[in-house]
Amino acid sequence: MDGILKTSMPGNDHPHHAYIAIDGLIVGKPGRSIFEAMHRGGLTAVNFTCCIWEGFTDSMRAIAQWKKWFKENSDLLMQVYSTRDIERARESNRVGVILGWQNSSGFEDYLPYVPLFHELGLRVVQMTYHTANLSGSGCLEGHDGGLTDFGRELVLELNQAGILIDLSHVGSKSSEQTILHSSQPVAYTHCAPMALKSHRRNKTDAEIRFMAEKGGVIGVTMFPPFLRRGNDSTIEDYLDAIEHVIHVAGEDHTAIGTDFTQGRGPRDMEIFLHDKGYARRLLEIGEVIMPEGIRQIEDFPNLTTAMGKRGWSEPLIEKVIGGNWMRLFKEVWGA
Repeated sequence: MDGILKTSMPGNDHPHHAYIAIDGLIVGKPGRSIFEAMHRGGLTAVNFTCCIWEGFTDSMRAIAQWKKWFKENSDLLMQVYSTRDIERARESNRVGVILGWQNSSGFEDYLPYVPLFHELGLRVVQMTYHTANLSGSGCLEGHDGGLTDFGRELVLELNQAGILIDLSHVGSKSSEQTILHSSQPVAYTHCAPMALKSHRRNKTDAEIRFMAEKGGVIGVTMFPPFLRRGNDSTIEDYLDAIEHVIHVAGEDHTAIGTDFTQGRGPRDMEIFLHDKGYARRLLEIGEVIMPEGIRQIEDFPNLTTAMGKRGWSEPLIEKVIGGNWMRLFKEVWGA
């Protein structure tokens, strides 16, 4: 692994801070409290969802708001445009925030918007969220029609711009076709194995293996509805899911994507559970209790501790806790 993974973070002696730690997906409620939580949790960088259902105008407004947060919280945060920025965040004892979308609806049907948003710092885009859009079908769509012709064009535009394609909420057929059509590796930034919990949002071993074979990375989520024991899950259940993915995909293709919703109450969560954020209900999840031992983002160091207690080697921890994301980001972003 690259030597940058082993330098110490200033002011903290916990073993966790010996590593670059990257969370492949956080969708908590943005604000000073969650920014402080990410910093206390020793996160080097985070793919933070800034848009889900928004069209072009609202996506621009969302990014404008993030630009304001970066300025107002510059003691804690900095925006990530490249992997070198992740290194700079670490060197300055701040959290690097990668702006990501969980849908491609912000591009509407105008492909020239792709390089525009890239210039603003957009670095991760999910093709579709739960249901169908102009590019393809989501995992909760009644019929997965696969990647559309527009979707194929969008994939190539994202490749050319250097934006990582995410398929976490995308349907199986649409995902497979995206992986095959993309000239760059793609990712599941936050998913769990179907083998441990049957859920339409989870991925089969075949899907996980195919992603890895094509050079992609699987960020394993600990969102309780997708884990075997639901709200009774602990950090050990989360590690079971990660180890299953390592067994299927290999240690070079497995990473972390917690899907922390910290700060969001039941009303805030409704936007994720309805088509387009307001229409038909797609999921019933009830109360969400994050796994014991890693209930909050502040508890992130417990993850590396638990990995060590399981006998994971130091190189394996380095890869899963952040190294694999760094490698993929560098390949896709080009820097």
